[in-house]
Amino acid sequence: MRITQGCFSFLPDLSDAQISAQVEYMLSRNWAVSIEHTDDPHPRNTYWEMWGNPMFDLKDAKGVMLELDDCRKAHGQSYIRLQGFDSTRGFETVMMSFIVNRPTVEPKVHMQRTDVDGRSQRYAWDVRR
Repeated sequence: MRITQGCFSFLPDLSDAQISAQVEYMLSRNWAVSIEHTDDPHPRNTYWEMWGNPMFDLKDAKGVMLELDDCRKAHGQSYIRLQGFDSTRGFETVMMSFIVNRPTVEPKVHMQRTDVDGRSQRYAWDVRR
């Protein structure tokens, strides 16, 4: 099963040229770009580990791609995502987020639904690799 979070998640993995084009788009909008990684891609896990600081005032996608290559070398079997932040309203707002690296074997989530009192339902899940 493929984890589907963020933009482009239902498409095949983006090539580095396609990733670079998306970074150019973010930079053309004056968004700060950040790189994050995790081993736990659960949708409620919104706080992934940051790779360095967000890249404010960056004007060229090559800088992001160099940092992404370093992150891939260090965390090649983790999920890695890029995010674009807009600060025009005085606070950072995530405008774009997409996965750029996945482990070779993605975890499978097994969901178990149980009907309980009346029309209530309870859910339990576990991750299987």
